[in-house]
Amino acid sequence: MYTSTFIFATKQFDERFYRLDDAIATAAKAIPGYLGEETWENAATGLSSNVYYWESLDALHALMQHPAHLEAKAAHANWLDGYQVIIAEVLRTYGDAGFAHPAARTISPTPYNPA
Repeated sequence: MYTSTFIFATKQFDERFYRLDDAIATAAKAIPGYLGEETWENAATGLSSNVYYWESLDALHALMQHPAHLEAKAAHANWLDGYQVIIAEVLRTYGDAGFAHPAARTISPTPYNPA
């Protein structure tokens, strides 16, 4: 499993931003290999984060090449005061499965212990 985390500081959003954001979310959900997503906001820093979960890098790359994503990326300075993208391979997850989560199917029965 892979994650793509988009962390950003916002300016003012407009109709075009919301249209592209909706188109990107719709496109992501239609890509085979999309597992889910989460959105987080940090009130202390003013940063927001979207975390997408993917079965493969091919699925992630499909979203990166989608026309709405390319359009938003080209115009990001209109709405964002900066951003960082983190692509990561998930080696292991664990938890009690007390709530639905995209990584739940990969949950290990015990935490990782390298010792």
